[in-house]
Amino acid sequence: MIDWTLAEKVGGFVAGEPEGGTSLAGDLDAFTRDAVERVVAYTGLTPTREIPPPEAVARREWLGANITSMKTVMGPIDRKLSEGGAASTAQNPFAGTMKALTGSLVGVEVGAVTGYLSQRVLGQYELVLLDASSPERLLFVAPNLRETARKLEVDEADLVAWVAFHEVTHAVQFTGVPWLREHLAGLMTRLLETMDVKVDAGSVLKSLPSLSDLRGLVDRVREGGLVTLVAGAERMEILDQIQSAMAIIEGHAEHVMDAVGADVLDSLDELRSALDRRRDERPPAARIIERLLGLELKMKQYRQGKAFVDAVVERVGVEGLNRVWEGPENLPSAAELELPELWVERTAPRAA
Repeated sequence: MIDWTLAEKVGGFVAGEPEGGTSLAGDLDAFTRDAVERVVAYTGLTPTREIPPPEAVARREWLGANITSMKTVMGPIDRKLSEGGAASTAQNPFAGTMKALTGSLVGVEVGAVTGYLSQRVLGQYELVLLDASSPERLLFVAPNLRETARKLEVDEADLVAWVAFHEVTHAVQFTGVPWLREHLAGLMTRLLETMDVKVDAGSVLKSLPSLSDLRGLVDRVREGGLVTLVAGAERMEILDQIQSAMAIIEGHAEHVMDAVGADVLDSLDELRSALDRRRDERPPAARIIERLLGLELKMKQYRQGKAFVDAVVERVGVEGLNRVWEGPENLPSAAELELPELWVERTAPRAA
């Protein structure tokens, strides 16, 4: 149903491909080996399997990997669209055409979102939550790292090493906490299977003559989107659980990259200030796009999660923080993310 070939075409159009290939300053393999040693030592988490080797990739390779992942993640949505189209075809002779157009427009939306992300992401621990057989990858988007280092006027090798601390922390989380992947996959599956899919029929009809106009379609997505996934009130609890878990995962990585980086990067303060500026000083158009695509939630996860982890470590140390990895029941609630002391009190060991 979803036109994934079109999604990748649109994504590539949006992503672009700067010159320079996948070259990066410094030794990426050495950075990663060092990061694994330091992150494991600091966090106290022990990987139960090998951390994947680092790969310096171009934007389009990153995009291709994530489009492949999204095929799995969006399987339930794809089935809903297909089943809905099949049910209506018998009653409406034009339903087949509308079904094909809807699949194309979903592909456009997915491609535009992924293409925009490919311009900004620096590194990624690629893990397909809903497919345990899919190999994990440790990706570094070379053109974005080079461009970011230049724009922020920071040392490129230091930036690459610092991003390695962040992404390796994610790898250590998922290879060192046995229940984490399964828990998140379960939440994601429940959420996707109960989502309602709404397609703007007006957008479908208006787009009839312009499916070949990639720029026009991408602009339409940026202006307001073509497809909406609706989470009803009964599903908000699942969404809240996912957001809380992701805030911890991202906040923990943010905390660790600074704590570990302080020992080896003289430019850490400069890097942190520069990265925060990059997140905050985006042009108005970029802010609008991020709001439409839900990326503001991602930024909130970084900030709120790091503030929570920083506060807990200051109060009870890394060992106290690691109670969060003992089981899903120890993940903080939305209220506890705002008030870390509530989480500390709830999870504190009880006297026998």
